[in-house]
Amino acid sequence: MPISDLISSLGDNPYFSAGFGLVGVGTGLALLRKGSQFGMIFFRRRCMITLEVPSKDKSYQWMLHWITNRACKTQHLSVQTSYHQNETGKIKTTFDFAPSPGTHFFWYKKNWVKVERNREKGMVDLHSGAPWETVTLTSLGRNKEIFYDMLDEAKSLALSQQEGKTIMYVPMGAEWRQFGFPRRQRPLNSVILDDGLAEKILDDVKDFIANSKWYTDRGIPYRRGYLLYGPPGCGKSSFIQALAGELQYSICVMNLGERGLSDDRLNHLLSVAPQQSIILLEDIDAAFSKREEESKRMETTGYYANQVTFSGLLNCLDGVVSTEERIVFMTTNFLDRLDKALVRPGRVDVKMKIDYASPSQICRTYERFYPEANALKARQFSETIVKSSRNYSMAQLQGHFLLYKDDPEGALNNVDQIFET
Repeated sequence: MPISDLISSLGDNPYFSAGFGLVGVGTGLALLRKGSQFGMIFFRRRCMITLEVPSKDKSYQWMLHWITNRACKTQHLSVQTSYHQNETGKIKTTFDFAPSPGTHFFWYKKNWVKVERNREKGMVDLHSGAPWETVTLTSLGRNKEIFYDMLDEAKSLALSQQEGKTIMYVPMGAEWRQFGFPRRQRPLNSVILDDGLAEKILDDVKDFIANSKWYTDRGIPYRRGYLLYGPPGCGKSSFIQALAGELQYSICVMNLGERGLSDDRLNHLLSVAPQQSIILLEDIDAAFSKREEESKRMETTGYYANQVTFSGLLNCLDGVVSTEERIVFMTTNFLDRLDKALVRPGRVDVKMKIDYASPSQICRTYERFYPEANALKARQFSETIVKSSRNYSMAQLQGHFLLYKDDPEGALNNVDQIFET
């Protein structure tokens, strides 16, 4: 049979025609599906822009809170509970809702923005133990400015909520984590030091902050170290907290005796400290013995008492690998216990003694606690303290005034109670 007749007979066969038609339809649908997939990929690459924010990034919480305000009509929420203490001392509980893991949409600057919050059940942050999360934002167009605007707004919103407050950080693993809630900034004049002492330190810090170029032009490492020493309870730590509030800086509290803290981790933490922060090393004398004692201990026991070595601390403060753009405050109750290598210039640039209460401090403290009292009573109170020929810390005086919150006469007439402490 000729081939032409065979083809003609197959064309007349209804079963063959139906099968060929199904194959053609299936092939067409497959090509259409592939074409739509390639078309969608092409569209995403050319006509859409995506931003991924992992939970480890510093802006993650900012963005999540900002998205909460934008995607306020979503029906799938997660709750964030916080506590705040008001002026009367009562604790107020507030509940903030954030979009739960899933997909959400909101309208931003004439653009629909798609938000995908994904939580990896099998992955956790090794430092915090929290599930690993990412927030992915997708928008039409190729202009990255929309994401810059989002991040700027999220940052501004976060900073506005922290305005007037001081954030405390503590080391957690290889990074700094916020400790507790932001604290209300303490006024600098609420910490009463001896005449001119607070102003001198404040002026020096401000001069350092404003003259980074001066250091760079002269090849001097741009860092500043301060040592506040003196008896306990005289206002060293309180002044640093008030100073941070005045400068609108945060405070990174470092405990050199922390278990697991090594030289490498200490150096890393100092290098990744949040910007515009004061690094506080409290009671530095308690963390180390003098080098001679440490060497003897090493010879007899084969190990150091602290995992952070004295030489490691010195290198972190003023070594080849030490970072710049840093303000470090150290405190001690016993200056004579500190090794000279630690307090030399370059590691400690400014040393200030915060001593027992002077007559001027006593007067000003009385006037601050009792602004309605006249200056004569403040002088009488100060003279009574001075005549006792005993030294008193500001903490002792404050404790006495707290016993007579609204009774300046009682504080004056019962001044002998301070002598009994």
